[in-house]
Parts: sequence; C-alpha cells; structure tokens
Amino acid sequence: MAEADGDQFSPAAPGPAAAAAVPAAPAPVDLRSDTVTRPTPGMRAAMAAAEVGDDVYAEDPTVNALEAEVAALFGHEAALFAPTGSMANQIAIQLLVPPGEELLCDADAHVVTYEIGAAAAVGGVSTRTWSPVGADLDPEVVAAMVRPDGYHAVPTRAIAVEQTHNRGGGGVIPLATLGQLRRIADEAGVGLHCDGARIWHAHVADGVPLATYGALFDTLSVCLSKGLGAPVGSLVVGSAERIAWGRTIRKRMGGGMRQAGVLAAAGRYALRHHVERLADDHARAARLADALAPFGVLAGPVRTNIVPLDLTKCGFDAPALGAAARERGVLVSVLGPRIARLVTHHDLDDTGVDRAIAVLTELFRR
Repeated sequence: MAEADGDQFSPAAPGPAAAAAVPAAPAPVDLRSDTVTRPTPGMRAAMAAAEVGDDVYAEDPTVNALEAEVAALFGHEAALFAPTGSMANQIAIQLLVPPGEELLCDADAHVVTYEIGAAAAVGGVSTRTWSPVGADLDPEVVAAMVRPDGYHAVPTRAIAVEQTHNRGGGGVIPLATLGQLRRIADEAGVGLHCDGARIWHAHVADGVPLATYGALFDTLSVCLSKGLGAPVGSLVVGSAERIAWGRTIRKRMGGGMRQAGVLAAAGRYALRHHVERLADDHARAARLADALAPFGVLAGPVRTNIVPLDLTKCGFDAPALGAAARERGVLVSVLGPRIARLVTHHDLDDTGVDRAIAVLTELFRR
C-alpha cells in the first residue's frame, strides 16, 4: 500500500469513473430584489479601513460623518444611522405620531405591508389607508381623509408616502404632487414622512435635488442597502430635536450599535460611487420592459429599476413563472398569485439582462 506522506505518495491512475471535470453552471441571474447585492472590493476596503468608536456614546467618527453627510444632502439638521429600513421608518413614524393616534398612507405602502405591523405593535400607532395607486396618488383624496381633533375620533398626526414606490412598480411621485401634500399637511397641522428607501432612484430619474425632496418632509428614511449596494443600513433624517429623541427610540427598539463605523463606511462609499450609476440600472430595467412588453405582462410604465409584471392574462401564474424561470437560472420575485417583479441592481450586468430576456421571452411564448 502506498504511503501517503511526502514524495512517497503515488496516486492511483484514474479509472473509468474519473470523467473530465464538468464546467460549473453560471451563477443565477437574480432579479428578485436590489437587496441581494454584495459589497464591491472598493466598499470592502473602505469597511476594513474604517475608523471606529462606540456609537451608543456617539463616539464613532465614521457613523457621525455619515449622519452629518446625509443630513446635509437633504438639507436637514441631523440624521440617525439605523441597521434597517424598517427600523428607520418606525422611528420616524413614532417621532411624528403619538401612541393611539393616526398615520395616513396608501394600502400598498411598505410601512403597513412589509413591516409586520410594527407601527401598531411597537409604536401604538393607528393607521388608515387610501386605495393603492402607487405613485399616482391624488392629494385631494388624502386631504379628505385627514381627521382633526375632537368628536371622539382618532386624530390624524402624519401622512406617509413612498418614493420610489415599491409595489407601485418603482414609480416616482411627481414633485408637484409632493408639494400639494406639503400644503395639505401644513394646513391640517400634521407631519409628512417620506419612506425614501429608493429616493436615490427618484433623484436620478427626475433630476430633482435631494435637498428639494428634503425640504418637503418633516422626516425621511433613506436606505443604503438597496440600490446603493451597502450590506446594511438606513438613516432617519429630520430636525436636531427630533433626531435626538429618535436616538432614544432606536435604543428602545434594540438598534443601539457599538463600533458601527465598519457599516457606516460602506454607506459613505456607496454615496460617493453608487448614486449616479443607478442610471445604468434604470436603463437595464427599460431593456427588460421593452423585451416583455409584446407579451402584455407589464403592470405599468417602468421609470426606475423595478419592472412590475401582471400575469392575469398570461398562461403562467406567478409561482409557476417563478419556478420555471428558476429552473433556467433566472430568479424572479413572486408578490402574489398573479403579480411578479423584476429588479435591476449593481450586481446585474448586460450579459445577465440578456440571459433573463432570453429565458423570460421563451417562457412567455409558450
């Protein structure tokens, strides 16, 4: 028997079972969400080099720099780094709406659809919704819903909108509409919050300065871990007084972090390198939409990086489409029995878009 040490080891000759190595299958084209992105080499280097301190003591210099930078971008006094977009939204809502009082938003809003009842369970906030219309909301409908104090009714304390609108297909709320909502909020004496998880996309798509958006809202939440590609993090933006109280709310919710500068560094890198490139994601989403339009499956116009699919007139339901596409190496987000979604992001290149188009058009031709 051959020895297995040093130069004496002599492997057996390959037999019939030792076939030639099979080439690895290409990685799936992942169109489920822009949350699936991975840090780039430059972002990883920035994280590794980050100067850190204890953020609960407000002593992490990289977190402090990120907060100051984002506040300045939106023209506000202060910002607060939070680990997740849901936490950032819920901190902002609690800053505007006391327990037992009311937030108005649309029925498809992230704050009431994808945050598992946190407004009620954590903040004691009552919510009332208008019918989902994505970015095409009617300010007069919202104005008619505002309840004043008195009459033993739950008073409205804030209105929330989503820019861009996730379940609204990445739609961008027009600046004029937001201006009308600001006037409605001022006249009613209520707050106005922006769930700006993808506000960077709106900024790139319409060319509206971030500070212009910031001037319209009392609070904003802005996400670093979707289109911008950071691994973690969102920020609450608002006045210095509100953000000081928001820090207490964050701690109460378990969001106090220690040497969080390694995470904040990823966000600072993303702000410098990944905002303007969102136009590439928009162009790739438009290519997908153009290829799928002849099959009658688009749920609406594509403005940013989300391609919404309505399969009500299609031979596939959404779960079947998702399963068939996955077998062919394309991952699709299934949002309902007949609703699916494709999302472009910085980990998706033109070759991936070509593969997705080939797979999806072949399936829809069946």
